[in-house]
Amino acid sequence: MRIARHRIVDALRGRDQHARADWVEHELPEWVDPAKHTGLLVTLRLDPAELAEASSP
Repeated sequence: MRIARHRIVDALRGRDQHARADWVEHELPEWVDPAKHTGLLVTLRLDPAELAEASSP
């Protein structure tokens, strides 16, 4: 399972966390591996299952 970076950015912007969204845009790859970035997703309080919906090509 992979998560499209734009879904993470959209979720953060939806919470008015624009600085974090900007950081994610610049630091993470276009496709994020939740297993590799588990700590970051937990820190950002994001559920990979919700973000992965229809994200894989």
